[in-house]
Amino acid sequence: MSFDDERTRGYVLLPRLFSPGETAALSNAAESALARVTGHALEGKTEVTVWPDGHRLETVDGTTVHWEPDARPPAVRSLAPVTHLEPALDALWADERLTGPMRRLLDVDRLGPFTSKLNFKRAGVGSAYHWHQDYPYWYCCAGPDARDIATAMICLDDVTAGNGALTIVPGSHLAGPAPRDRAEPTGLLVDAARTDVGGAVTIEAPAGSVLMFPGLIVHRSGPNTSTRDRRSLLLCFQPAGRPTLARLPYRSELLADLP
Repeated sequence: MSFDDERTRGYVLLPRLFSPGETAALSNAAESALARVTGHALEGKTEVTVWPDGHRLETVDGTTVHWEPDARPPAVRSLAPVTHLEPALDALWADERLTGPMRRLLDVDRLGPFTSKLNFKRAGVGSAYHWHQDYPYWYCCAGPDARDIATAMICLDDVTAGNGALTIVPGSHLAGPAPRDRAEPTGLLVDAARTDVGGAVTIEAPAGSVLMFPGLIVHRSGPNTSTRDRRSLLLCFQPAGRPTLARLPYRSELLADLP
């Protein structure tokens, strides 16, 4: 399948883009970033936010810790943004192995960062992400420019259905913003009863692989019921010259613009 065919399908999978050694180094950087941020969190240097769905978030020196809602002892679900915390992560914004395909995916000559994130999906406690698009959240920050944002997800571990692999609905990005579940407290999740999620595919891949997809693709991931972590580093790119997510306020009232 050609790159253009993959782009029409809505995602591009680049198997083993990073070598085992590179992947191990990125994993070490991810764990180092986590230790630094959670260390500061334990010192009480945080701003706490509780989302309408009850999820607890703590912001530490500009990075937000999203805790697993039901894990005991506590476990981190995600950190964002993260690349500024470790040079090895920050260098990825200029890695041609990522930027070359991403320029083609977004059809632009020059790229800039939008945000970055680490998903930890720990063994046995990593929780599910329900059907959603990234676009509604980004739209509440970036407005219509959210259409020009796409994610490169670097798999730091082998990804399987058992440890919570991403499931994607091919071609769903072509339909634009999907109907949202109005009964869900955040207003950000897809209403699967009013959205065609037939034909969804689960993307399994070895560590070091990269999955690229636009913000309008409908996707979810299951819980990690395995004995192995499923960590991933997400770099969200946009056309150069636009503000990063950290500089944009979240305006929930913009959800009224979306179906």
